[in-house]
Amino acid sequence: MTPPARKAPKIEPREGDWTPKNLALLLGMTVAAFLVMGYHPGLEDDAFYLAAIKRNLNPALFPHDADFFLIQFQATIFDKLIAYSVRLTHLPLAWVVLLWQLAGIFFILHACWRIGRRCFADSAAQWAAVAMVAALLTLPVTGTGINLADQYLHPRTLATAAILAAVVDVLDSRLWRVGMLLVGAFLIHAIMASFGISLCAFLIWKQRAHDIHSSTQIEVSNARASLAVFAPFCIPLGLIIPLGWVFEPASDAWRQAAATRSFYFLSHWEWYEWLGIFAPLVLLYIFQGWQRAKALGDKTSREKASRENANLLLLVSALIGYYILQTIVGLIVMLVPGLIRLRPFEPMRYLHLIYLFFFLIAGALLGRYVLERKIYRWLLLFVPLGAAMFYAQREMYPSTEHLECPDANSGNAWLQAFAWVRQNTPVDAVFAIGPRYMTQPGEDYHGFRALAERSVLADYDKDGGMAARVPSLAPRWVREVDAQNGWKNFQAADFQRLHKDFGVTWVILARSYGFGAKEPDSSTGLMCLYENRLVRVCRLY
Repeated sequence: MTPPARKAPKIEPREGDWTPKNLALLLGMTVAAFLVMGYHPGLEDDAFYLAAIKRNLNPALFPHDADFFLIQFQATIFDKLIAYSVRLTHLPLAWVVLLWQLAGIFFILHACWRIGRRCFADSAAQWAAVAMVAALLTLPVTGTGINLADQYLHPRTLATAAILAAVVDVLDSRLWRVGMLLVGAFLIHAIMASFGISLCAFLIWKQRAHDIHSSTQIEVSNARASLAVFAPFCIPLGLIIPLGWVFEPASDAWRQAAATRSFYFLSHWEWYEWLGIFAPLVLLYIFQGWQRAKALGDKTSREKASRENANLLLLVSALIGYYILQTIVGLIVMLVPGLIRLRPFEPMRYLHLIYLFFFLIAGALLGRYVLERKIYRWLLLFVPLGAAMFYAQREMYPSTEHLECPDANSGNAWLQAFAWVRQNTPVDAVFAIGPRYMTQPGEDYHGFRALAERSVLADYDKDGGMAARVPSLAPRWVREVDAQNGWKNFQAADFQRLHKDFGVTWVILARSYGFGAKEPDSSTGLMCLYENRLVRVCRLY
Protein backbone atom coordinates (compact mmCIF):
# COMPACT_ATOMS: atom_id res chain seq x y z
CA MET A 1 0.00 0.00 0.00
CA THR A 2 1.35 3.39 -0.95
CA PRO A 3 2.02 5.54 2.12
CA PRO A 4 0.31 8.93 2.21
CA ALA A 5 2.35 11.92 1.14
CA ARG A 6 3.89 13.77 4.05
CA LYS A 7 4.07 17.53 4.02
CA ALA A 8 7.46 19.16 4.42
CA PRO A 9 7.91 20.27 8.02
CA LYS A 10 7.85 23.99 8.46
CA ILE A 11 7.43 26.69 11.02
CA GLU A 12 3.80 27.60 11.09
CA PRO A 13 3.22 31.29 10.46
CA ARG A 14 2.31 33.05 13.63
CA GLU A 15 -0.74 35.21 14.00
CA GLY A 16 -0.62 38.90 14.64
CA ASP A 17 1.42 40.29 11.72
CA TRP A 18 -0.38 43.61 12.16
CA THR A 19 -0.27 43.99 15.92
CA PRO A 20 0.43 47.57 17.09
CA LYS A 21 3.88 46.59 18.37
CA ASN A 22 4.94 44.90 15.15
CA LEU A 23 3.50 47.70 13.05
CA ALA A 24 5.31 50.33 15.11
CA LEU A 25 8.64 48.50 14.76
CA LEU A 26 8.22 48.14 11.01
CA LEU A 27 7.24 51.78 10.62
CA GLY A 28 10.24 52.80 12.71
CA MET A 29 12.60 50.73 10.56
CA THR A 30 10.99 52.17 7.41
CA VAL A 31 11.65 55.70 8.60
CA ALA A 32 15.20 54.79 9.64
CA ALA A 33 15.89 53.20 6.25
CA PHE A 34 14.46 56.25 4.47
CA LEU A 35 16.67 58.60 6.50
CA VAL A 36 19.78 56.54 5.79
CA MET A 37 19.23 56.09 2.06
CA GLY A 38 18.03 59.62 1.36
CA TYR A 39 15.39 60.80 -1.09
CA HIS A 40 16.11 62.33 -4.50
CA PRO A 41 13.17 62.52 -6.94
CA GLY A 42 14.31 63.05 -10.51
CA LEU A 43 17.64 61.33 -9.90
CA GLU A 44 19.23 59.08 -12.56
CA ASP A 45 16.56 56.67 -13.95
CA ASP A 46 13.83 58.82 -12.45
CA ALA A 47 14.56 61.18 -15.31
CA PHE A 48 12.34 58.76 -17.26
CA TYR A 49 9.89 57.55 -14.62
CA LEU A 50 8.95 60.94 -13.23
CA ALA A 51 8.73 62.43 -16.72
CA ALA A 52 6.37 59.62 -17.78
CA ILE A 53 4.12 60.21 -14.78
CA LYS A 54 4.00 63.95 -15.46
CA ARG A 55 3.26 63.33 -19.13
CA ASN A 56 0.39 61.06 -18.10
CA LEU A 57 -1.03 63.86 -15.96
CA ASN A 58 -0.38 66.57 -18.55
CA PRO A 59 -0.15 65.31 -22.16
CA ALA A 60 1.04 68.75 -23.33
CA LEU A 61 4.46 68.13 -21.77
CA PHE A 62 7.45 66.92 -23.78
CA PRO A 63 6.01 67.41 -27.28
CA HIS A 64 9.44 66.91 -28.89
CA ASP A 65 11.14 64.10 -26.94
CA ALA A 66 8.51 61.94 -25.22
CA ASP A 67 9.67 58.93 -27.26
CA PHE A 68 12.68 58.66 -24.98
CA PHE A 69 10.44 57.25 -22.27
CA LEU A 70 7.01 56.50 -23.77
CA ILE A 71 8.09 53.57 -25.94
CA GLN A 72 9.48 51.55 -23.05
CA PHE A 73 6.62 52.56 -20.75
CA GLN A 74 4.10 50.81 -22.97
CA ALA A 75 5.11 47.62 -21.12
CA THR A 76 4.32 48.86 -17.60
CA ILE A 77 1.38 50.24 -15.66
CA PHE A 78 3.72 52.03 -13.25
CA ASP A 79 3.30 55.59 -14.55
CA LYS A 80 -0.45 55.09 -15.01
CA LEU A 81 -0.75 53.75 -11.45
CA ILE A 82 1.01 56.74 -9.89
CA ALA A 83 -0.89 59.21 -12.07
CA TYR A 84 -4.17 57.52 -11.09
CA SER A 85 -3.15 57.87 -7.42
CA VAL A 86 -2.76 61.62 -7.94
CA ARG A 87 -6.20 61.91 -9.52
CA LEU A 88 -7.76 59.72 -6.84
CA THR A 89 -6.29 61.48 -3.82
CA HIS A 90 -6.12 65.03 -5.25
CA LEU A 91 -2.74 65.38 -3.57
CA PRO A 92 0.20 67.06 -5.30
CA LEU A 93 2.31 64.68 -7.34
CA ALA A 94 5.41 65.30 -5.19
CA TRP A 95 3.59 64.11 -2.07
CA VAL A 96 2.03 61.10 -3.79
CA VAL A 97 5.43 59.97 -5.06
CA LEU A 98 6.93 60.37 -1.57
CA LEU A 99 4.13 58.32 0.00
CA TRP A 100 4.57 55.57 -2.59
CA GLN A 101 8.31 55.52 -1.88
CA LEU A 102 7.68 55.08 1.84
CA ALA A 103 5.07 52.41 1.13
CA GLY A 104 7.47 50.52 -1.13
CA ILE A 105 10.18 50.49 1.56
CA PHE A 106 7.66 49.46 4.22
CA PHE A 107 6.32 46.50 2.23
CA ILE A 108 9.81 45.27 1.36
CA LEU A 109 10.72 45.27 5.05
CA HIS A 110 7.37 43.77 6.03
CA ALA A 111 7.88 40.92 3.58
CA CYS A 112 11.43 40.38 4.85
CA TRP A 113 10.07 40.12 8.39
CA ARG A 114 7.41 37.63 7.32
CA ILE A 115 10.05 35.51 5.58
CA GLY A 116 12.17 35.71 8.74
CA ARG A 117 9.23 34.48 10.83
CA ARG A 118 8.87 31.42 8.63
CA CYS A 119 12.57 30.57 8.61
CA PHE A 120 13.70 31.47 12.15
CA ALA A 121 11.91 30.77 15.40
CA ASP A 122 13.85 33.39 17.37
CA SER A 123 12.41 36.93 17.28
CA ALA A 124 15.88 38.46 17.52
CA ALA A 125 16.81 36.70 14.26
CA GLN A 126 13.59 37.85 12.59
CA TRP A 127 14.07 41.52 13.43
CA ALA A 128 17.82 41.46 12.75
CA ALA A 129 17.04 40.22 9.24
CA VAL A 130 14.80 43.24 8.69
CA ALA A 131 17.30 45.66 10.24
CA MET A 132 20.12 44.38 8.02
CA VAL A 133 18.09 44.84 4.84
CA ALA A 134 16.90 48.27 6.01
CA ALA A 135 20.46 49.44 6.63
CA LEU A 136 21.75 48.21 3.26
CA LEU A 137 19.01 49.29 0.86
CA THR A 138 21.39 51.52 -1.10
CA LEU A 139 24.05 48.81 -1.39
CA PRO A 140 25.13 48.41 -5.05
CA VAL A 141 24.51 45.03 -6.67
CA THR A 142 27.71 44.04 -8.42
CA GLY A 143 27.90 44.29 -12.20
CA THR A 144 24.33 45.55 -12.63
CA GLY A 145 24.35 49.30 -12.05
CA ILE A 146 21.52 49.08 -9.50
CA ASN A 147 21.05 49.13 -5.72
CA LEU A 148 18.85 46.96 -3.53
CA ALA A 149 16.48 49.93 -3.56
CA ASP A 150 16.68 53.41 -5.06
CA GLN A 151 16.66 56.87 -3.53
CA TYR A 152 13.57 57.70 -5.58
CA LEU A 153 10.38 55.87 -6.51
CA HIS A 154 11.32 53.08 -8.92
CA PRO A 155 8.98 50.35 -10.19
CA ARG A 156 11.64 47.83 -9.17
CA THR A 157 10.92 48.68 -5.51
CA LEU A 158 7.23 47.89 -5.85
CA ALA A 159 7.90 44.75 -7.89
CA THR A 160 10.43 43.56 -5.29
CA ALA A 161 7.88 43.98 -2.50
CA ALA A 162 5.38 41.88 -4.49
CA ILE A 163 7.99 39.17 -5.22
CA LEU A 164 8.99 38.90 -1.55
CA ALA A 165 5.33 38.63 -0.58
CA ALA A 166 4.95 35.87 -3.20
CA VAL A 167 7.85 33.97 -1.59
CA VAL A 168 6.00 34.13 1.74
CA ASP A 169 2.89 32.70 0.11
CA VAL A 170 4.89 29.90 -1.53
CA LEU A 171 6.19 28.95 1.93
CA ASP A 172 2.60 29.04 3.18
CA SER A 173 1.32 27.05 0.14
CA ARG A 174 -1.08 29.81 -0.92
CA LEU A 175 -0.35 29.39 -4.62
CA TRP A 176 -3.31 31.38 -5.93
CA ARG A 177 -1.96 34.43 -4.12
CA VAL A 178 1.51 33.72 -5.51
CA GLY A 179 0.12 33.94 -9.03
CA MET A 180 -1.69 37.21 -8.33
CA LEU A 181 1.37 38.84 -6.77
CA LEU A 182 3.67 37.78 -9.60
CA VAL A 183 1.22 39.01 -12.22
CA GLY A 184 1.11 42.34 -10.39
CA ALA A 185 4.90 42.48 -10.30
CA PHE A 186 5.02 41.65 -14.01
CA LEU A 187 2.69 44.51 -14.88
CA ILE A 188 4.88 46.92 -12.93
CA HIS A 189 8.38 45.69 -13.87
CA ALA A 190 8.47 42.75 -16.28
CA ILE A 191 12.22 42.04 -16.07
CA MET A 192 12.27 42.05 -12.28
CA ALA A 193 9.14 39.89 -12.18
CA SER A 194 10.71 37.30 -14.49
CA PHE A 195 13.42 36.73 -11.89
CA GLY A 196 10.79 36.48 -9.17
CA ILE A 197 8.85 33.92 -11.19
CA SER A 198 12.02 31.86 -11.64
CA LEU A 199 12.80 31.92 -7.91
CA CYS A 200 9.25 31.00 -6.89
CA ALA A 201 9.20 28.14 -9.39
CA PHE A 202 12.42 26.75 -7.87
CA LEU A 203 10.97 27.11 -4.38
CA ILE A 204 7.80 25.21 -5.33
CA TRP A 205 9.88 22.51 -6.97
CA LYS A 206 12.04 22.16 -3.86
CA GLN A 207 8.95 21.97 -1.67
CA ARG A 208 7.44 19.18 -3.77
CA ALA A 209 10.71 17.26 -3.90
CA HIS A 210 11.39 17.58 -0.16
CA ASP A 211 10.03 14.20 0.91
CA ILE A 212 11.63 11.51 -1.24
CA HIS A 213 9.42 8.86 0.37
CA SER A 214 6.16 10.45 -0.80
CA SER A 215 3.95 8.78 -3.34
CA THR A 216 5.11 9.47 -6.88
CA GLN A 217 1.56 9.78 -8.14
CA ILE A 218 0.55 12.25 -5.48
CA GLU A 219 3.82 14.13 -5.86
CA VAL A 220 3.34 14.51 -9.63
CA SER A 221 -0.22 15.65 -9.07
CA ASN A 222 0.92 18.25 -6.54
CA ALA A 223 3.67 19.46 -8.84
CA ARG A 224 1.27 19.84 -11.74
CA ALA A 225 -1.17 21.79 -9.61
CA SER A 226 1.63 24.03 -8.39
CA LEU A 227 3.26 24.66 -11.73
CA ALA A 228 -0.14 25.48 -13.26
CA VAL A 229 0.19 28.82 -11.52
CA PHE A 230 3.19 29.58 -13.71
CA ALA A 231 1.84 28.15 -16.97
CA PRO A 232 1.11 31.58 -18.50
CA PHE A 233 4.78 32.45 -18.09
CA CYS A 234 6.06 29.19 -19.62
CA ILE A 235 4.52 29.62 -23.07
CA PRO A 236 7.38 29.98 -25.55
CA LEU A 237 7.77 33.64 -26.33
CA GLY A 238 8.36 32.77 -29.95
CA LEU A 239 4.65 31.83 -30.25
CA ILE A 240 3.64 35.29 -29.06
CA ILE A 241 6.40 37.70 -30.06
CA PRO A 242 8.57 37.45 -33.18
CA LEU A 243 12.10 36.95 -31.86
CA GLY A 244 14.01 37.21 -35.11
CA TRP A 245 15.27 40.65 -34.09
CA VAL A 246 17.46 38.99 -31.43
CA PHE A 247 19.72 37.60 -34.12
CA GLU A 248 19.69 40.63 -36.41
CA PRO A 249 23.04 42.46 -36.73
CA ALA A 250 23.34 45.34 -34.29
CA SER A 251 23.54 48.76 -35.94
CA ASP A 252 26.48 51.07 -35.34
CA ALA A 253 24.15 53.53 -33.59
CA TRP A 254 22.88 50.81 -31.26
CA ARG A 255 26.43 49.70 -30.47
CA GLN A 256 27.34 53.25 -29.53
CA ALA A 257 24.33 53.42 -27.22
CA ALA A 258 25.15 50.04 -25.66
CA ALA A 259 28.74 51.18 -25.08
CA THR A 260 27.44 53.72 -22.54
CA ARG A 261 26.67 50.76 -20.23
CA SER A 262 29.95 49.16 -19.18
CA PHE A 263 28.15 46.36 -17.32
CA TYR A 264 26.89 45.04 -20.69
CA PHE A 265 30.46 43.89 -21.38
CA LEU A 266 32.13 41.38 -19.07
CA SER A 267 35.58 42.40 -20.34
CA HIS A 268 35.03 45.76 -18.62
CA TRP A 269 34.30 44.22 -15.22
CA GLU A 270 36.74 44.61 -12.36
CA TRP A 271 37.92 41.66 -10.26
CA TYR A 272 35.72 42.63 -7.34
CA GLU A 273 32.65 42.49 -9.58
CA TRP A 274 33.45 38.88 -10.46
CA LEU A 275 33.93 38.22 -6.75
CA GLY A 276 30.52 39.74 -6.13
CA ILE A 277 28.97 37.20 -8.51
CA PHE A 278 30.44 33.98 -7.16
CA ALA A 279 31.16 34.72 -3.48
CA PRO A 280 27.45 34.64 -2.39
CA LEU A 281 26.99 31.28 -4.14
CA VAL A 282 29.93 29.77 -2.24
CA LEU A 283 28.65 31.20 1.04
CA LEU A 284 25.15 29.87 0.41
CA TYR A 285 26.57 26.39 -0.21
CA ILE A 286 28.59 26.59 3.01
CA PHE A 287 25.56 27.79 4.94
CA GLN A 288 23.37 25.03 3.48
CA GLY A 289 25.86 22.34 4.55
CA TRP A 290 26.20 23.83 8.01
CA GLN A 291 22.44 23.96 8.56
CA ARG A 292 21.97 20.37 7.40
CA ALA A 293 24.75 19.15 9.67
CA LYS A 294 23.33 21.15 12.55
CA ALA A 295 19.85 19.64 12.07
CA LEU A 296 21.18 16.10 11.88
CA GLY A 297 23.51 16.57 14.83
CA ASP A 298 20.89 17.93 17.22
CA LYS A 299 20.03 14.55 18.77
CA THR A 300 18.24 16.02 21.77
CA SER A 301 15.70 18.01 19.81
CA ARG A 302 15.97 16.86 16.24
CA GLU A 303 12.28 17.27 15.54
CA LYS A 304 12.32 20.87 16.77
CA ALA A 305 15.47 21.61 14.77
CA SER A 306 13.82 20.15 11.69
CA ARG A 307 10.78 22.36 12.11
CA GLU A 308 12.94 25.44 12.58
CA ASN A 309 15.25 24.75 9.65
CA ALA A 310 12.92 23.25 7.03
CA ASN A 311 11.74 26.50 5.45
CA LEU A 312 15.21 28.00 5.68
CA LEU A 313 16.80 25.01 3.97
CA LEU A 314 14.09 25.00 1.31
CA LEU A 315 14.67 28.69 0.67
CA VAL A 316 18.45 28.33 0.48
CA SER A 317 18.17 25.30 -1.82
CA ALA A 318 15.82 27.24 -4.11
CA LEU A 319 18.19 30.22 -4.09
CA ILE A 320 21.11 27.99 -5.09
CA GLY A 321 19.14 26.43 -7.95
CA TYR A 322 17.93 29.85 -9.11
CA TYR A 323 21.46 31.21 -8.71
CA ILE A 324 23.06 28.49 -10.87
CA LEU A 325 20.45 28.64 -13.64
CA GLN A 326 20.39 32.43 -13.89
CA THR A 327 24.19 32.64 -13.79
CA ILE A 328 24.44 30.22 -16.72
CA VAL A 329 21.79 32.10 -18.68
CA GLY A 330 23.34 35.47 -17.83
CA LEU A 331 26.86 34.46 -18.82
CA ILE A 332 25.63 32.95 -22.11
CA VAL A 333 23.84 36.18 -23.01
CA MET A 334 26.82 38.30 -21.94
CA LEU A 335 29.47 36.18 -23.68
CA VAL A 336 27.86 34.99 -26.94
CA PRO A 337 28.33 37.73 -29.58
CA GLY A 338 25.21 36.63 -31.46
CA LEU A 339 23.05 37.42 -28.42
CA ILE A 340 24.35 40.94 -27.90
CA ARG A 341 20.90 42.40 -28.59
CA LEU A 342 19.64 40.67 -25.43
CA ARG A 343 22.09 42.42 -23.12
CA PRO A 344 19.81 45.44 -22.49
CA PHE A 345 17.45 42.99 -20.75
CA GLU A 346 20.24 42.92 -18.14
CA PRO A 347 20.27 39.20 -17.29
CA MET A 348 22.79 39.69 -14.48
CA ARG A 349 20.22 41.62 -12.49
CA TYR A 350 19.06 38.30 -11.11
CA LEU A 351 21.69 39.07 -8.46
CA HIS A 352 19.36 41.68 -6.99
CA LEU A 353 17.22 38.99 -5.32
CA ILE A 354 20.30 36.96 -4.38
CA TYR A 355 21.84 39.91 -2.55
CA LEU A 356 18.55 40.74 -0.85
CA PHE A 357 18.07 37.23 0.50
CA PHE A 358 21.75 36.83 1.33
CA PHE A 359 21.74 39.86 3.63
CA LEU A 360 18.36 38.90 5.05
CA ILE A 361 19.77 35.50 6.07
CA ALA A 362 23.07 36.99 7.25
CA GLY A 363 21.23 39.50 9.43
CA ALA A 364 19.06 36.76 10.91
CA LEU A 365 22.08 34.63 11.78
CA LEU A 366 23.76 37.60 13.44
CA GLY A 367 20.59 38.24 15.42
CA ARG A 368 20.33 34.64 16.54
CA TYR A 369 23.94 33.89 17.43
CA VAL A 370 25.57 37.27 18.13
CA LEU A 371 23.12 40.09 18.83
CA GLU A 372 20.49 38.09 20.69
CA ARG A 373 18.45 40.47 22.86
CA LYS A 374 21.34 42.63 24.04
CA ILE A 375 20.61 46.23 23.00
CA TYR A 376 24.23 47.38 23.12
CA ARG A 377 25.21 44.73 20.55
CA TRP A 378 22.47 45.93 18.19
CA LEU A 379 23.70 49.49 18.58
CA LEU A 380 27.33 48.50 18.05
CA LEU A 381 26.40 46.85 14.73
CA PHE A 382 23.66 48.95 13.20
CA VAL A 383 24.62 52.48 14.24
CA PRO A 384 28.07 52.35 12.53
CA LEU A 385 26.59 50.44 9.58
CA GLY A 386 23.81 52.98 9.10
CA ALA A 387 26.28 55.86 9.52
CA ALA A 388 28.58 54.37 6.89
CA MET A 389 25.73 53.98 4.39
CA PHE A 390 24.55 57.53 5.16
CA TYR A 391 28.08 58.88 4.61
CA ALA A 392 28.34 57.05 1.29
CA GLN A 393 25.14 58.71 0.09
CA ARG A 394 26.33 62.16 1.11
CA GLU A 395 29.57 61.57 -0.79
CA MET A 396 27.67 60.52 -3.90
CA TYR A 397 25.38 63.57 -3.92
CA PRO A 398 27.31 66.24 -1.99
CA SER A 399 25.64 69.28 -3.58
CA THR A 400 22.07 68.24 -2.82
CA GLU A 401 20.07 67.94 0.39
CA HIS A 402 19.97 64.37 1.66
CA LEU A 403 16.16 64.50 1.72
CA GLU A 404 14.67 66.44 -1.19
CA CYS A 405 11.25 66.81 0.34
CA PRO A 406 8.22 68.30 -1.44
CA ASP A 407 7.84 72.09 -1.34
CA ALA A 408 11.36 72.55 0.09
CA ASN A 409 13.74 74.99 -1.62
CA SER A 410 16.76 73.22 -3.06
CA GLY A 411 20.29 74.36 -2.36
CA ASN A 412 21.48 72.72 -5.58
CA ALA A 413 22.20 75.49 -8.11
CA TRP A 414 21.30 73.28 -11.07
CA LEU A 415 17.96 72.34 -9.56
CA GLN A 416 17.27 76.01 -8.89
CA ALA A 417 17.80 76.66 -12.58
CA PHE A 418 15.53 73.75 -13.51
CA ALA A 419 12.81 75.19 -11.26
CA TRP A 420 13.14 78.59 -12.98
CA VAL A 421 12.79 76.90 -16.36
CA ARG A 422 9.66 75.08 -15.23
CA GLN A 423 8.04 78.32 -14.08
CA ASN A 424 9.19 80.78 -16.75
CA THR A 425 9.53 79.09 -20.14
CA PRO A 426 6.93 77.86 -22.67
CA VAL A 427 5.80 74.26 -22.43
CA ASP A 428 6.84 73.64 -26.04
CA ALA A 429 10.37 75.03 -25.56
CA VAL A 430 13.27 72.82 -26.65
CA PHE A 431 16.44 72.95 -24.57
CA ALA A 432 20.03 71.93 -25.07
CA ILE A 433 22.11 71.36 -21.96
CA GLY A 434 25.11 69.38 -23.21
CA PRO A 435 25.54 65.62 -23.56
CA ARG A 436 27.24 65.06 -20.17
CA TYR A 437 25.44 67.59 -17.99
CA MET A 438 24.58 65.06 -15.26
CA THR A 439 28.27 64.71 -14.42
CA GLN A 440 28.90 68.46 -14.15
CA PRO A 441 30.12 69.69 -10.72
CA GLY A 442 27.15 70.32 -8.45
CA GLU A 443 24.56 68.63 -10.70
CA ASP A 444 24.49 65.31 -8.81
CA TYR A 445 22.91 63.21 -11.62
CA HIS A 446 19.48 64.87 -11.65
CA GLY A 447 17.41 64.62 -14.83
CA PHE A 448 16.51 67.89 -16.53
CA ARG A 449 13.53 66.48 -18.41
CA ALA A 450 11.70 65.25 -15.31
CA LEU A 451 12.43 68.25 -13.08
CA ALA A 452 12.24 71.14 -15.55
CA GLU A 453 9.30 69.56 -17.41
CA ARG A 454 10.66 70.67 -20.78
CA SER A 455 11.92 68.88 -23.88
CA VAL A 456 15.67 68.56 -24.22
CA LEU A 457 18.18 67.10 -26.66
CA ALA A 458 19.38 63.62 -25.77
CA ASP A 459 22.16 63.22 -23.22
CA TYR A 460 24.93 60.64 -23.22
CA ASP A 461 24.53 59.21 -19.73
CA LYS A 462 20.85 58.25 -19.36
CA ASP A 463 19.30 58.55 -22.82
CA GLY A 464 22.08 56.30 -24.12
CA GLY A 465 20.80 53.51 -21.89
CA MET A 466 17.27 54.02 -23.15
CA ALA A 467 18.48 53.91 -26.76
CA ALA A 468 20.18 50.59 -26.00
CA ARG A 469 16.89 49.16 -24.70
CA VAL A 470 14.85 50.62 -27.59
CA PRO A 471 17.01 50.23 -30.73
CA SER A 472 14.69 52.40 -32.84
CA LEU A 473 15.80 55.39 -30.74
CA ALA A 474 19.51 54.78 -31.29
CA PRO A 475 19.93 56.73 -34.58
CA ARG A 476 18.17 59.77 -33.10
CA TRP A 477 20.24 59.52 -29.94
CA VAL A 478 23.48 59.46 -31.93
CA ARG A 479 22.46 62.50 -34.01
CA GLU A 480 21.53 64.59 -31.01
CA VAL A 481 24.54 63.63 -28.90
CA ASP A 482 26.96 64.13 -31.81
CA ALA A 483 25.41 67.53 -32.52
CA GLN A 484 26.46 68.62 -29.00
CA ASN A 485 30.07 67.44 -29.22
CA GLY A 486 32.44 70.20 -28.15
CA TRP A 487 29.69 71.79 -26.06
CA LYS A 488 32.10 73.73 -23.87
CA ASN A 489 33.45 75.59 -26.91
CA PHE A 490 30.17 76.36 -28.68
CA GLN A 491 29.83 79.72 -30.44
CA ALA A 492 26.91 81.53 -32.08
CA ALA A 493 27.03 79.38 -35.22
CA ASP A 494 26.86 76.20 -33.16
CA PHE A 495 23.80 77.33 -31.24
CA GLN A 496 22.10 78.41 -34.44
CA ARG A 497 22.85 75.00 -35.95
CA LEU A 498 21.04 73.35 -33.02
CA HIS A 499 18.12 75.70 -33.60
CA LYS A 500 18.00 74.90 -37.32
CA ASP A 501 18.47 71.14 -37.05
CA PHE A 502 16.55 70.35 -33.85
CA GLY A 503 14.41 73.38 -33.04
CA VAL A 504 16.41 74.31 -29.93
CA THR A 505 15.22 77.63 -28.48
CA TRP A 506 16.88 77.65 -25.05
CA VAL A 507 20.17 76.47 -23.59
CA ILE A 508 21.50 75.88 -20.09
CA LEU A 509 25.19 76.58 -19.57
CA ALA A 510 27.61 76.12 -16.74
CA ARG A 511 28.99 79.54 -15.80
CA SER A 512 32.49 78.12 -15.90
CA TYR A 513 32.13 78.00 -19.70
CA GLY A 514 32.07 81.80 -19.82
CA PHE A 515 29.01 82.06 -22.08
CA GLY A 516 26.12 84.45 -21.97
CA ALA A 517 25.19 87.98 -20.97
CA LYS A 518 22.20 89.79 -19.58
CA GLU A 519 21.80 91.65 -22.89
CA PRO A 520 21.94 90.20 -26.45
CA ASP A 521 25.48 89.35 -27.49
CA SER A 522 26.28 88.91 -31.18
CA SER A 523 29.26 86.67 -30.38
CA THR A 524 27.06 83.95 -28.86
CA GLY A 525 23.54 84.68 -30.09
CA LEU A 526 22.26 84.27 -26.54
CA MET A 527 20.31 86.36 -24.08
CA CYS A 528 20.63 84.96 -20.56
CA LEU A 529 17.52 85.57 -18.48
CA TYR A 530 18.52 83.66 -15.35
CA GLU A 531 21.77 82.89 -13.62
CA ASN A 532 23.04 81.72 -10.27
CA ARG A 533 26.45 80.80 -8.94
CA LEU A 534 26.83 77.81 -11.28
CA VAL A 535 24.33 78.00 -14.13
CA ARG A 536 22.92 80.35 -16.77
CA VAL A 537 19.62 79.86 -18.61
CA CYS A 538 19.73 81.57 -22.01
CA ARG A 539 17.36 82.05 -24.91
CA LEU A 540 18.49 81.92 -28.51
CA TYR A 541 17.59 85.02 -30.49
